[in-house]
Amino acid sequence: MEYVKVKINGVEVSAPVGSTILEAARLANIEIPTLCYLKGINEIGACRMCVVEVKGAKTLVTACVYPVNDGMEVWTNTPKVISSRRKTLELILSDHDRKCLSCVRSGRCELQQLCHAYKVDDEGYYDGERNEYELDYSAAHMVRDNNKCILCRRCSAVCEKVQGIGVIGANERGFKTFIGSAFDMGLGETSCVSCGQCIAACPVGAIYEKDNTADVFAAIADPEKFVVVQTAPAVRAGLGEAFGYPIGTDVEGKLAAALRRLGFDKVFDTNFSADLTIMEEATEFIDRVQNGGKLPMITSCSPGWIKYCEHYFPDMTENLSSCKSPQQMFGAIAKSYYAEKMGIDKENMVVVSVMPCTAKKFEIGRDDQAANGVPDVDIAITTRELGRMIERAGIVFDSLPDEEFDMPLGLGTGAAVIFGATGGVMEAALRTAVEKLTGEELASLDFTDVRGTEGIKEASYNVAGMDVKVAVASGLKNARDLLKKVEAGEADYHFIEIMGCPGGCVNGGGQPQQPGYIRNTVDIRAKRAEVLYNIDRNNSIRKSHENPAIIELYETYLGEPGSHRAHELLHTTYVKRVVNK
Repeated sequence: MEYVKVKINGVEVSAPVGSTILEAARLANIEIPTLCYLKGINEIGACRMCVVEVKGAKTLVTACVYPVNDGMEVWTNTPKVISSRRKTLELILSDHDRKCLSCVRSGRCELQQLCHAYKVDDEGYYDGERNEYELDYSAAHMVRDNNKCILCRRCSAVCEKVQGIGVIGANERGFKTFIGSAFDMGLGETSCVSCGQCIAACPVGAIYEKDNTADVFAAIADPEKFVVVQTAPAVRAGLGEAFGYPIGTDVEGKLAAALRRLGFDKVFDTNFSADLTIMEEATEFIDRVQNGGKLPMITSCSPGWIKYCEHYFPDMTENLSSCKSPQQMFGAIAKSYYAEKMGIDKENMVVVSVMPCTAKKFEIGRDDQAANGVPDVDIAITTRELGRMIERAGIVFDSLPDEEFDMPLGLGTGAAVIFGATGGVMEAALRTAVEKLTGEELASLDFTDVRGTEGIKEASYNVAGMDVKVAVASGLKNARDLLKKVEAGEADYHFIEIMGCPGGCVNGGGQPQQPGYIRNTVDIRAKRAEVLYNIDRNNSIRKSHENPAIIELYETYLGEPGSHRAHELLHTTYVKRVVNK
């Protein structure tokens, strides 16, 4: 690689040719502030926070898009630069709803942090006309508040370039510019798939998930209700960040302890139903292979992906596994098998799920998700919402002891926990499907070809004399690219795993938000995923079909995987939707 030498604040830096000033500054351990920049996604120089002085340039330049050249001299913190950044912040605040105390991002807002750093308050240096917008509550999972939007365009860039959907973008021009949908439709009227990646990208409080924590507190306080909680694999890999832990910290034990102290009657683990999903999914896959069923079979755990498929690939809904997601399977079993076993009236049971995913809020309201005449899951909250509940309840998270989940619905295998990482569902399914097809024990349980954060991965495995071709995609633009090849006959697979969010559930739209400079410099997905693979490696049971709680469930209640009762409780249907951008 060819390098050039530049001076930044008097420090000589060797930077690769083609680097921007922003990238070169990071090599000198100098962080230039940004609000709009996301590496490889939104490199537009729109917010003007990253301006710097360059020797010989007549004006300040934007560091995020300005390339370095040999011998360049740059200054990032001169009075002129600082004055410009302050003025930019003051102009942003002039058309910004400054109700910081009630904002969901207060204390974790990138605009708020920059205003503090540059000593800009909310006195209103440029008071005058302001735009006012009604809040958009139309989507099942989130709220849009353009009164707090700073027009950074991170949300629309992620929606278009990462997810390949593009249901939001800049409307109007000049001072009247706002982020919205075509024809000013509510987000719920569009083909939005509820993935929440726009929420994760937003630097301020302009987009946020609908908060259902009050419903959870009310249910816990109701003496007539028996309230159980399930927590998804990826939550234990992300929740610690809400309490200052480094990215990639496993807080499973403290998670269970915190949930118990919030007052839930039982604290369970979605890993249990992830194992159950594998039993049903692997059985369905084997049946399709052996009996001429529709192939490739595509996983159905990610509700954002399911809605995307219904909108954009409606003819491929027949390829979807009929299995409900682990969240929904858990609720169905809790309100049947567990309720009957414990003598609890299903009408009085409230199932709460803690998910890294905002689309789960949409999923709980889907048709055919009420196996027992009552909703499988009553309330879905995100990892972020749980963090706020813990804070509100006065629970000192980092002082909690490590505790276990309750049994039997708290027992999960290593195969289950890796569901939270892209490739994890595929690997877990292969561990069971291969052993079922061959009748032999696997020598190695690690299917490393389907691991990693690449957008699309392919592999082929010889199983019982048959070459089984598999593919894994995460992020919906990657899913689109993969399925277009399948539709065109350019790719031939037996089994496909798709997750709606890039990197899988560990990078879900409901996980703790990280500021732009972290998103641009740290592989958050890989660090969180490693938590799950470590748990898998250290688990004494690493195959779903060897989970004793699952074995008992089938022996005493379901009969066998794919049975009539299993289909009634654990399988679902899909609809073909129109595209409405």
